[in-house]
Amino acid sequence: MGYQPIENYGIIGNMHTAALVSIDGSIDWFCFPRFDSASLFAAILDDAKGGRFKIAPTTDGIRHKQFYWPDTNVLVTRFLSPDGVGQVTDFMPVGVSAEEPGHRWLIRRVNVARGAMAFRMECCPAFNYARDTHQTSLFSGGACFQSPSLSLELATPAPLKHEGDGVFAEFALQEGQSVAFVLRQLEANGGCNPLLSEPDADALFRQTVDYWRHWLAQCAYRGRWREMVHRSALMLKLLTYQPTGAIVAAPTCSLPEELGGGRNWDYRYTWIRDAVFTLYALLRIGFTEEAAQFMKWLEARCHELEPDGSLQIMYGIDGRHTLTEETLTHLEGYRGSRPVRIGNGAYNQLQLDIYGELLDSVYLYNKYGSPISYDLWTYLRRLVNWVGDNWRRTDEGIWEVRLGRQHFVYSKLMCWVAVDRGLRLADKRSFPADREHWLKIRDQIYEEIMTKGWNAKRQAFVQYYGSDDLDAATLLMPLVFFVSPTDPRMLKTLHAINASPARGGLVSNSLVYRYDLFRTPDGLHGLDGTFNMCTFWLVEALTRAGKVDRVKLDEARLMFEQMLGYANHLGLYAEETGPTGEALGNFPQAFTHLSLISAAFNLDRILGVSD
Repeated sequence: MGYQPIENYGIIGNMHTAALVSIDGSIDWFCFPRFDSASLFAAILDDAKGGRFKIAPTTDGIRHKQFYWPDTNVLVTRFLSPDGVGQVTDFMPVGVSAEEPGHRWLIRRVNVARGAMAFRMECCPAFNYARDTHQTSLFSGGACFQSPSLSLELATPAPLKHEGDGVFAEFALQEGQSVAFVLRQLEANGGCNPLLSEPDADALFRQTVDYWRHWLAQCAYRGRWREMVHRSALMLKLLTYQPTGAIVAAPTCSLPEELGGGRNWDYRYTWIRDAVFTLYALLRIGFTEEAAQFMKWLEARCHELEPDGSLQIMYGIDGRHTLTEETLTHLEGYRGSRPVRIGNGAYNQLQLDIYGELLDSVYLYNKYGSPISYDLWTYLRRLVNWVGDNWRRTDEGIWEVRLGRQHFVYSKLMCWVAVDRGLRLADKRSFPADREHWLKIRDQIYEEIMTKGWNAKRQAFVQYYGSDDLDAATLLMPLVFFVSPTDPRMLKTLHAINASPARGGLVSNSLVYRYDLFRTPDGLHGLDGTFNMCTFWLVEALTRAGKVDRVKLDEARLMFEQMLGYANHLGLYAEETGPTGEALGNFPQAFTHLSLISAAFNLDRILGVSD
């Protein structure tokens, strides 16, 4: 059938797992029952072997349209032809208990709004990343798929037939007619659930719509670009693992950062560094309950420090520590982009920046959420002391390079943030702390960054000590209050970064590269696109400098609004944008949507003051 562009997908979910639905009506990625479970459908990683669940018209010349039901995560894929208009409404019921109908169901409702249309449904699961065989059996009202690790049923009144290891159905609907397909776990006793009646399907649809609308109504953001901020908020909620409050970086794995390249990673985990951006974004737009749940997840990790008092950079959504990386050699990868990786070997890297991001997130939560406990403080104090003992070490840095450790400027910056926020928390709450020692360390880090992180020749902060190369992560310096946004060194760094790669900068048509791979090898083969979150970081840096320079503020707005145009048809972003505007990397990516919210909030606020 051929691979769809990454940007041709929408996403549905239930805060336990998620599925990608293409604009032609095919579910090409679905892990069950959790985000980090093995895949059931993975055609996006192997068109021939991965498995899919597709519902589409049988006639040619069909036009496609895809949109979300307003203010929800219910996805509608519409098919338009001269003879009729049909659509598939995809959703996973939310807000239902384990004892209620709809719990962990995937529902696809097909209906015709005008004229008539013939459809073909094919459901071809490939359990355990297409590694496990399964048995398919038909019954009155559906089919069962039974593998060694998981058994599912597809319930529908449409007549099913065998096709390989899957099933298919061909059916025609007239105006006003509809049919539902429900994919759900098989009963433990091997029995099948009853069919979903049309009234019950409609009730679950309405319940799901009401849930999302009620949740979004809590959003406190009333500024410009509200629709994009709302979509980003809905996406972040969708990527939340409800049992623990963790937010996955993305629901997919191994979508390439370059077609045919090897930069293919598993993002179905939670990074500590995402914490500060997550809490800041959620608190700023009014989602205090979600911030509190994520804070509980963070606190639990603080209670699980390594023997030397350190943290891992990332954890499983259930808090597990071991995320062993594995290559699936039997899958060809998206459009032939091997290798396909599951697990993430970076979990045991040393990345010193995570301590600043963790302490900053706790500081923000203590300020805008709820006061932290003394028990949590005892662990945080231990972490600050660990940073004091280890900040001079080299590390792999925020970009998780695999070429060797360096003294990365961003890592040192966030070590400074860790100590600074530790001091602020101690003073704000009168917590016991070795203040004099911490003050000395904070000043040492600051002066070392100013001495070794600043390159007088480049007139910019650079990627690591002794380097001549730029790094988009330094754009966060004014955002974490290390320097003023109008400090001459920061303005010069902004100027250096905000130039084209041909002129030594990192910006191409308002899109920002994280660093210049031609100048800064990172131990990996291939290239990557511009990083969407880095573009939003540049917007924020310009915005803050724009408080006293209207030209920079206008540039920030122009760049932000141009970046909005790189979202897909549903307002979703992958990790990166390619050279022709295509989405690259795992999709949709939480960090991109977090940085969009933060940039929109601050840009709108300063525009309001300036106008």
